[in-house]
Formats: sequence, structure tokens, C-alpha cells
Amino acid sequence: MRIDILTLFPEMVKAPLAHSIVGRACDSGVMDIHMHNIRDYTADKHRTVDDAPFGGGSGMVMKSEPLYNAIKSIDPDNKAKKILTDASGERFDQVVAKKLMLEDWLLIICGHYKGVDERIKQLYDLYELSIGDYVLTGGEIPAMVIIDAVARLVPGAIKEISSAESDSYFDGLLDYPEYTQPREFMGMSVPEVLTSGNHELIKRWRLQKSLKKTLARRPDLLENRKLDDEEKELLYMEDNDVKSS
Repeated sequence: MRIDILTLFPEMVKAPLAHSIVGRACDSGVMDIHMHNIRDYTADKHRTVDDAPFGGGSGMVMKSEPLYNAIKSIDPDNKAKKILTDASGERFDQVVAKKLMLEDWLLIICGHYKGVDERIKQLYDLYELSIGDYVLTGGEIPAMVIIDAVARLVPGAIKEISSAESDSYFDGLLDYPEYTQPREFMGMSVPEVLTSGNHELIKRWRLQKSLKKTLARRPDLLENRKLDDEEKELLYMEDNDVKSS
């Protein structure tokens, strides 16, 4: 997968993406990430990328010309899936991440100021994404969030895909509790089921925990999920009653 990032602060994005899963994916050739400074595509000596909004009001708006020049230079044939990070965009979630993972090429524009000139959105039918109901200084952090979430799903980025498949939201549920050594810590023990060696029982226990956590913290996720008979049984069953089917 190729990803191009249009930003006013390339160094802000470059460092975090050079490490961990994304960094290893780039080193192995699974992903190919390019940074582009939007100021490099301006035509005036001051490298101006913003101006006051027509109609008055506070704040500044990102100019259309630098963004158009950048996109045209990077993707002249208009083949990339083009994303704009914007507080008013569609909520980014795991479902969206899975869809983006199927794309061969993403071009992400990091929004700034009061937003970008509306004509750029119309010219390129930009996919506007928001990572939450709050406003950040710029679109660099949302861009990194999107890239990191998508990278985990790209084949070859993670050695064991089962690790990603057990993440929260992968299958529409929050993750189950995790434990590791030691078995006893500060008077608290690892649940006996996890040390039983009964893999079917462990699977059902984890599913129940995921279902119950989702119901308690994000019931909206269950509203859009069609529960099968086993899930319905586990959701309303007492914890100690979980048995192998």
C-alpha cells in the first residue's frame, strides 16, 4: 500500500511513522509512505497556504491553489483514494479502517485552520474523516491515527494476523480482559478458566467478557450487531456459568 501525506509539518508526522508496526511495514516494503510539504506547492515568495475567509469571520482558510498543485503533481491520473482530516467529517472507526485497507493508494490531506477551500472538496470528492467529536490544532495527529489503524490490517504488516483480529472493534466488540505472569499479584489471581487448558471454554469466556464490556461501555455497537444464539446466551448468563458447548 502506498500512502502520501500532504501536511504543513512533515517532521511532525515523519518521526512517529518511522517506528513500531508502521515503521517495520515500510522497511519490509509492505507499505510505502511519502511526506509532502504543502508549502512546496505555493507560487509566491512567502509560500502562503492560507487566507481570510470570504464573507468575513475569524480564522483562516487553507487556499485551494497549493492543495490543487500538490494533488495534481502527486497523483496526475487521479488514482488515489483522497482523504481530508476534518472535524466535521465522518467518524473514523474500525469499519472504515477495514475499507481503507482494501485501497492500493491513499492520499491524506492534513486539514488546518478553519478548514480548506470548499472547491478542493468538490474537485476531488474528498473523503472527509474525523477521529472524534473534538477539535485539534491540525490534521497531523488524525492522519497518524488513520494510518496506524489501517496499517495493522494490511497483509504482512503484523506477523500474526490473529493479534489484530483480537483487537477491540475488529469484529464489532470491545476486547476481553488480558492477563500474563505472575498468576498472583497483590492478592489478585488470574481467572482459573485461563489456566485450565480448555481452549473451547477460554474462547467462550473471552466472548462473554467482550459482549458484557461492549454492552456496559458501548451499547451502540451491539445495536448494529445481529447476535447469534450463542452470543445471546453468553451475554445474559452469569460469569461463573460459562461452560464449554
